[in-house]
Amino acid sequence: MINKNRQYKNYGKYENELEKRIAEAIYEGKPIAGKNGILTPIIKKALEAALEGEINNHIEKGEEKNKKNGKSKKIMKSSYGAFELETPRDRKGDFNPEIIKKRQTVLTKDLDEKIFKLFAKGMSYRDIEGHVEDMYGIKVDREAIGSITNKLLPVIAEWQTRPLEEVYPVMFLDASYHKVKDGGSVKTKAVCSIIGINISGRKEILGSYITENEGAKFWLEVLTDLASRGVKDVLIACVDGLKGFPEAIQTVFPKAMVQLCVVHQIRHSLLYVSHMDKKEFAYDLKLIYTADTKKTAEANLSKLSDKWKHRYPSVINSWQNNWELLSAFFAFNKDIRRIIYTTNIIENFHRVIRKFTKNKGSFPSENSLMKMVYLAASHAQEKWTMPINKWQMTISQFDIAFEGRLKLKLDKKSL
Repeated sequence: MINKNRQYKNYGKYENELEKRIAEAIYEGKPIAGKNGILTPIIKKALEAALEGEINNHIEKGEEKNKKNGKSKKIMKSSYGAFELETPRDRKGDFNPEIIKKRQTVLTKDLDEKIFKLFAKGMSYRDIEGHVEDMYGIKVDREAIGSITNKLLPVIAEWQTRPLEEVYPVMFLDASYHKVKDGGSVKTKAVCSIIGINISGRKEILGSYITENEGAKFWLEVLTDLASRGVKDVLIACVDGLKGFPEAIQTVFPKAMVQLCVVHQIRHSLLYVSHMDKKEFAYDLKLIYTADTKKTAEANLSKLSDKWKHRYPSVINSWQNNWELLSAFFAFNKDIRRIIYTTNIIENFHRVIRKFTKNKGSFPSENSLMKMVYLAASHAQEKWTMPINKWQMTISQFDIAFEGRLKLKLDKKSL
C-alpha cells in the first residue's frame, strides 16, 4: 500500500511551511478553516508572535524601567475556529496591544457578518447558535447574537424617519399579524405597512409600524407620520374594509380618493354564503367587478340584490353600503383598474414577511419582530427594480384625472 505522506512529500515545491501544511490538509481531506481547521493553530501562533513583538517594542520605548510579567489567557472566537490566546503582560500594566485589544474576544468582524447573514435568512437564535458551534466550534450565546443583530436598530430608525416624496399616485395600506411575547404572555400584534407607487412608477415601502390593535386611530397616527416626512398628497389610497379607515385617510390627505379592496370584499362576502350557493354567488359577484362601466356594474349589483337579498341580506347590504368606495376604480381605464382594485401588491409583501418569519413561533420582543420586517422590506425592495407595467400610459391618465396634482413637468426625468 502506498504511503500517502511519503508520496505527498515529493508532490510539488513550497515556499514555506505554511503553504506545505495547507496543501497537506487539502490532500488529506482535513478542513482548512472552521472547527478543527488547520489554520486555527497557525493563526494562534502568528498572533502570539505579533503580541510578543508589540510588548518588546513597548518595553524598549518606555521611559521608566519595565519588564514582562507573565501572560494572561482568553478564548478568541473567529470563523476559523475558537482558540486560547496567550497575551503578554508588563509589570506597570500599561501595555495596550494593537493587534488584539485588551477586551477583544472576536478576532474580526467576519464572524459577526456570518451570524448576521444567518439571521437575515430567517434562522432563529437557537438555530444560529447550533450552526456556529457545528461549523466553527464556537459557542455564541443568544445574548451575543442579539447584540450583533441589534446593530440593525439604528439603521431601522433611520429608515423609518427618512424623507419621502411629496406626491404618491397610489398608496396601499394593510396589516399582517404576528405573535410577540409581551409581559409574560404572547400577544398577537399588527405590523401596519404602507407601499407607495411613486411618480416614476416604482414601488416603495414607505414604512412599517407595530401596534397591539390595528384601528383607524392608529392608522391616523401612521398617516400623520407620513405627512411629517414630506408627503403632501396621495391620489388614490387602496385599503381593506377596516371601519373608519377612509375617514382617517381623508383627515390627513383630504383630496385622496379611497378604493376599498374588492378582493377583500369578495372573500368577506363568501364567508357568509353557504357552500351550496358559493359558486353561483361568486359568479354573480364577478359580473359586478369585471363590468366595463360603473353603470353596468350597478345594474348587475341590482340583479344580485334581487336574487339573493332574502337569503343573504347582510352580504348585500355590505356591497350597497360600501359601493361608492368599492366602485372608485371604474373612473379609470383597465390599466389603472388592475393596479388599484385590490391590495395584492401589499399582500405580496406580507408573504415575503411570512417567509422571513416562518421559523418563529413567536418573537421575544417588538424589536426582534421589527428587525425581521426590515430585512423582508430590504429583500422585497431589491427586487422592485422596474416600474409598473405600462406606467407611462397610466401616469398620463392620472395626470388628466387629477389635473395639476402630479406636477409632472417637474418630474419629466423620472418618467
